[in-house]
Amino acid sequence: MSIIVNLDVMMAKRKISLNELAERVGITVANLSILKTGKAKAVRFSTLESICRVLDCQPGDILEFDRTESEKDH
Repeated sequence: MSIIVNLDVMMAKRKISLNELAERVGITVANLSILKTGKAKAVRFSTLESICRVLDCQPGDILEFDRTESEKDH
């Protein structure tokens, strides 16, 4: 997939655990884990907004587009 999820990097920078982030964002640990590992097929803007609010970051700090992966798919 050409979208890379850097949630684990931001969590490490902010020194916050998966459990704490899930609680503060208001989603299950399982769903947050799916997002963190890049296995999610979609993310709600409201969830992304909450994550950014808790981590004090921008969506681009969490999500990255890898053009080389995209070109392999086509």
